[in-house]
Amino acid sequence: MLKILLFLLPLLVTLHASQKVEIFASEMNSEGDVVKANGGVTVVYKKYFITADRAVYDRNSSVLELFDNIRVNKDKSYKVLGNYAKLNLAKKEKFFKPFYISDKESRVWISANNGNAQDTLIDIGEGILSGCNPIDPIWKIEFSSSSYNSDSKWINLYNARLYIDDIPIFYIPYFGFSLDTQRKSGLLMPSIGYSANEGTFYEQPIYIAVDNWWDLELKPQIRTQRGQGIYQKFRFVDSATSRGEFTTGYFKESGKYYKDNNLQNNSHYGFSFKYDNNDFLNQWLGVNLEGQSGIYADISRMNDVDYINLSSNDVRNNSTATQVLSRINLFYNTDTQYVGTYFKYYQDLTLVSNDNTLQKLPTLQYHYYLDTFLQNHLLYNLDVQSNNLTRVINKTAIQTDINLPVTLQTSLFDEYINISYKANLYMQYSNFGASEQDTTLNNEFNDGYILRNFHTIGVSSQLTRGYEDFSHVISFGVSYNKAGTQSSNGYYSDYESICSNSQNQNDPRCEFYSISDIQEEAQVDFIEYLYDDKAKEILYHRLAQKISYANPLNRYGELENELNYKVTDYLSFYNNMFYNYEEASFSKVFNQVSLKKFGINLSLSHLYKDTYILTTSETPEFTSYLTSTLGYTYNNHYSFSALYNYDAIDKIAKTQEIGFMYKKRCWDFGIRYSENRRPILSNDITSFVNERYIYFTILLKPLMKANGSSNITMQLPNAN
Repeated sequence: MLKILLFLLPLLVTLHASQKVEIFASEMNSEGDVVKANGGVTVVYKKYFITADRAVYDRNSSVLELFDNIRVNKDKSYKVLGNYAKLNLAKKEKFFKPFYISDKESRVWISANNGNAQDTLIDIGEGILSGCNPIDPIWKIEFSSSSYNSDSKWINLYNARLYIDDIPIFYIPYFGFSLDTQRKSGLLMPSIGYSANEGTFYEQPIYIAVDNWWDLELKPQIRTQRGQGIYQKFRFVDSATSRGEFTTGYFKESGKYYKDNNLQNNSHYGFSFKYDNNDFLNQWLGVNLEGQSGIYADISRMNDVDYINLSSNDVRNNSTATQVLSRINLFYNTDTQYVGTYFKYYQDLTLVSNDNTLQKLPTLQYHYYLDTFLQNHLLYNLDVQSNNLTRVINKTAIQTDINLPVTLQTSLFDEYINISYKANLYMQYSNFGASEQDTTLNNEFNDGYILRNFHTIGVSSQLTRGYEDFSHVISFGVSYNKAGTQSSNGYYSDYESICSNSQNQNDPRCEFYSISDIQEEAQVDFIEYLYDDKAKEILYHRLAQKISYANPLNRYGELENELNYKVTDYLSFYNNMFYNYEEASFSKVFNQVSLKKFGINLSLSHLYKDTYILTTSETPEFTSYLTSTLGYTYNNHYSFSALYNYDAIDKIAKTQEIGFMYKKRCWDFGIRYSENRRPILSNDITSFVNERYIYFTILLKPLMKANGSSNITMQLPNAN
């Protein structure tokens, strides 16, 4: 050992003059300027930790050669293996033959004929890259040459050929990607597909991330038989409490597709803007208010519904709603008061023009929170709202509502019974106007107000009892409402007899009449809860019944029953239904069953609703809609999914889908068949098309992320 150290010390001293290199070995000898080491050679150089069977170092040329079973580790992040390595310490060059590198974090490895490294850049010869097991990998990319930056973890591949189980799939002259988790500019995974109606589809996202506070995604697309377009999304974070995104897009139809499908527009365009700030007053005004302020914006505008349909080639990502709501909410909130303003703009995509659509621009609100007086026996709060109801044509109005409820309450018999009396003071005032294009000036609406109060008396009790394994809570309450005095003039007195009848709710004269008559009635509520020994809710059950004293022929209002029962930790049932005594039938029944167990994630729901309002064809207007989703995970590799939505009234399946996914450590493969009924805007009338798709999902890990897999879409001929 002493002899080894004597040889080692001169070597360390010589190397330390330029760059410290430490060499350890079980056997070492020197012949002039050449040092030879054998048996368990270990080299420590900068951030590198290198092991080999033997090594030769030339002091004059500063060249270190390593032989057999070479392993190189840097920062414990990746390793290089080979049979021969040549390190020029003076020129800071490293050569390996053959070359093998493996990144510890991403598990991506490269095997090549040779590799030449200088500083952080490694030039690699012909080889193979994969993220799978090196022995018979499921997928691999062969390349003629490559380069790798160990600092940025960026890999460039040239003449890349993708193989799945030795079957050539794809060729690209150049392919670059990063093994780092930080955002970087570049090309994202493309989406491709084929449609008998629209031709070949190709979308190539381009991602731009220059600064940490923003990024931009461009998504140009082409549909060979339909047209081409581009969508973009700009995301930003302008402070610690705010963020937003701006999306816009444009698609140009080809002349033939536009004419054959009788579309309303030959181009589709729009935008959306979302912004959320939880402290905008202090930030923007430079103040230090104690309360909370906030602004939320969600603004969308488009010329027709196809702007949404064309934004993606996956129907799951497309909204089929025919109405778009844009809104901006601003508020300032303290412990006692709340001030807010809200802007709402509705766009009906089934209409060519929304000039007659009523908008709320804006709504102003002031709210004084519940306060007490006389040792908590007197409670009161105040709410004031003013709505500017406007549009381009026809009547407009400014409606202001004032609510002032005052409650007197106390408890009896050691708090077993609670009694209360509430005086509800309410006023609404409407000021009407009309645009220059108003076509209904013959329907004069006079400014007016309605002022009234009504009384509510309530008696309630709540009991709790604990058992060994659960607790039971029941609550029973009875309230009685009676109208008080009422005063009205103008619009409210002119149309009260017409608009107070619910059958006339579609009458144009009742468009601004939102007043419901105060009925003399009582309401009975029964609520019960069951909790397990860990205070987790097992059951919630509520019964509510209204009893009217003003109409003896229709004494009982609808009986409501609501039940949420968690049968087990994995099985739950929810029910909500209303029974109408006058019609002797249920006006609404909603049932939902959820199961999460044995690898199954199942949700079944059905909604039935009858409005008892006759349509123009003298048939009742009711809804019967079934929704269902099913997911089954067989094991860590296999999973299945299904989706089915059915309109039982129109006897149309709105959405149906079945899919399969196979997952491995280094890759995922999925196939999904989907049918979707989506709206389009044609010259004649808003119509629907029934589309059928087959989706193929390929995820090569870690080159692709879960949300960046390669989607291959094939659209089948539309169903009739």
